[in-house]
Amino acid sequence: MLKNFEEFQKAGKDNMDSCLKQMGTVSKGLQAIATEFTDYSKKSFEDGSAALEKLFGAKTLETAMEVQSTYAKSAYEGFVAQATKFGELYTDLAKESYKPFEGMMASVTPAK
Repeated sequence: MLKNFEEFQKAGKDNMDSCLKQMGTVSKGLQAIATEFTDYSKKSFEDGSAALEKLFGAKTLETAMEVQSTYAKSAYEGFVAQATKFGELYTDLAKESYKPFEGMMASVTPAK
C-alpha cells in the first residue's frame, strides 16, 4: 500500500513539474509574439507616416498616385511576411509547449 502511495506521489510531482515547464514555455513564447507584434506595429506606423508625408508633398496627381501605389504594395508585402512569421512563432509555441508532456504519455502503463 505504501509503495502505491509513493508512486502516486511521484506521479503527481512529475505532472506538476511538467505543467510548470509548459507554463514557462508558453510564457516565453507569448512574450516573443507580443514583442514581434509591437515591433511590427511601430514599423507599420512609421512607414504609414512617411508615406503620408510624401503624399502631402506631391505636386501632381501622378506623383500622388505613385506614392500611394508604392506604399500599398510595400504595406501588403510587409503584412504577408509578418503573417508568415507569426504563423511560425505560433507553430513553434505549440511544439515547445507540448514537449514536457511527451515523456508523461510514454510513462503511463495500462493497469492490469
